[in-house]
Amino acid sequence: MNLNRLAGIMLVVLGIILGAVAAAWLFTNEDLEGPARILGLGIVLIVLVAPLVGGGIYMTAFGGKQAQQQEQAAVQRKLLNIVQSRGQVRLDELVVEMQLPRDQIKDMIHSLVGLGVFSGYINWDKGVLYSSQASQLRELEKCPNCGGEISLTGKGIATCRFCGTEFFLS
Repeated sequence: MNLNRLAGIMLVVLGIILGAVAAAWLFTNEDLEGPARILGLGIVLIVLVAPLVGGGIYMTAFGGKQAQQQEQAAVQRKLLNIVQSRGQVRLDELVVEMQLPRDQIKDMIHSLVGLGVFSGYINWDKGVLYSSQASQLRELEKCPNCGGEISLTGKGIATCRFCGTEFFLS
């Protein structure tokens, strides 16, 4: 559990406890009459309880979103480490090892290219992902797979017109 979620839960609990203590004091104090108790309760709820509980709910939700982002980044780091440490890896092996669908792995690869942290190439037909230095890929004039012409198809992506191999330039 991350700190934002923990702090949010603590704020919600603190707000509820303070509200309950204030309400108990207001309704057990013999010096206060009905309208004064209601007014005091309204003030406590608006000034004390609502900001604490509202802030706690916000921090809990923000912490959940942050935890998802950290989890996604960890999965992307794992993918990047696997490919860079092995030099080449079959997509089928990645699917089994990471326990993710092929489309999600493809999206992660494109995301890593977009972030500028991965360079290499993939032949989708053969299902093999290769890690390479970006400088080597920029010097390519012909596809290492079929010898065909390579053309730029997107930001950081070049594709062989003949076999469909994609080259990721970071």
